[in-house]
Amino acid sequence: MRSLPLAQAASSEAALGVPEQADIILRGVGKRFQGSGLEIEALRQIDLDIAPREFVCVLGPSGCGKSTLLRVMGGLEPPTSGEVRIQGRPPEEAQRTKQIGFVFQAPALLPWRTVLANVELPLEVNRRHNRARPYGSVELLDLVGLTDFAGAYPHQLSGGMQQRVAIARALAFYPSILLMDEPFGALDQITRDALRYELLRIWTRTRKTVVFVTHSISEAIVLSDRVLVMAGDPGRIRAVLPIDLPRPRGEEVEQSNDFLAYAARLKELLR
Repeated sequence: MRSLPLAQAASSEAALGVPEQADIILRGVGKRFQGSGLEIEALRQIDLDIAPREFVCVLGPSGCGKSTLLRVMGGLEPPTSGEVRIQGRPPEEAQRTKQIGFVFQAPALLPWRTVLANVELPLEVNRRHNRARPYGSVELLDLVGLTDFAGAYPHQLSGGMQQRVAIARALAFYPSILLMDEPFGALDQITRDALRYELLRIWTRTRKTVVFVTHSISEAIVLSDRVLVMAGDPGRIRAVLPIDLPRPRGEEVEQSNDFLAYAARLKELLR
């Protein structure tokens, strides 16, 4: 994909069919890692625009740079080349002002704190960012369907419930962008299948901009407005596939001919 300077963003976005005020813009982004005399090129020449309230899945094989791309977007890793803008600002600034929420594969809950106390932890640590929010901690637990477990401890919860707590915690500051790095990857298939629809329900109510890394073709189709298909050596966006399935989406969508056609296309792109 061709690198475009940020100054050309408005005209280029119009050509790409992306709103001018994209929430996430990457231009010519590359990432290299060095160590022990070796240099690894993890990402090369990534150009990308993600619109407000869009749900985008990043799909690809292990080692193709999906998680690195997400970390660069969120300011957890600096790019080696190119530029990243989150709502017009550097990602580090958006992160400092709590406009970005992160959900990782491991929920990383504190075992000595209750469910409610885990959700409240970011607010305790960062009191200066306790701006007006439409949801309090109790309302967030209701949003993820865990109101009855507010006083429970992490070891008393299933893996899926723990991950729902992690989602509620990520929403504590009411960020406008949610970056999710294989949040269901460690769960059994039955739980994982159920949680994708729970996440859709939450997204429908909050309408965050979401970037979701996954290895699962079906997960990507069910969740996405667009799927970014990545290839490796070095990591790059091989294709962008819009998913034109009606919303809201329920489990019946996976039986549709359109779903099967998208699955076949993504399998072809991943070969």
